[in-house]
Amino acid sequence: MDADRARQQLLAERDRLTGLVASIDAELGTDQVQEADEPTSYDQRPTDEGTETFEREKQTAIRDGLVAEIGEIDAALERVDAGTYGIDEETGDPIDPDRLDALPTARTNIR
Repeated sequence: MDADRARQQLLAERDRLTGLVASIDAELGTDQVQEADEPTSYDQRPTDEGTETFEREKQTAIRDGLVAEIGEIDAALERVDAGTYGIDEETGDPIDPDRLDALPTARTNIR
């Protein structure tokens, strides 16, 4: 995969993931406003509170995963800039192009 194509693919994926993070941030922010508007938390049934907490934690975990993926994309973009993209970080051999197509942030070949 050439550097320009890799950069375009990585930037497109970064934009997509950034949009997902923003969407989750908006949802989590909306939940905080709704909670502040509620008169008291003891008005809710305990199961409702548990469900809300579970959903919030799930969304936060998904967000954290997306942010980590964005970090991997940023690292891959640095490798593109450095001219080391597509080179196995452990062996120095070229990474299989099919692997890079499937996982553009790959740092190593499959062993």
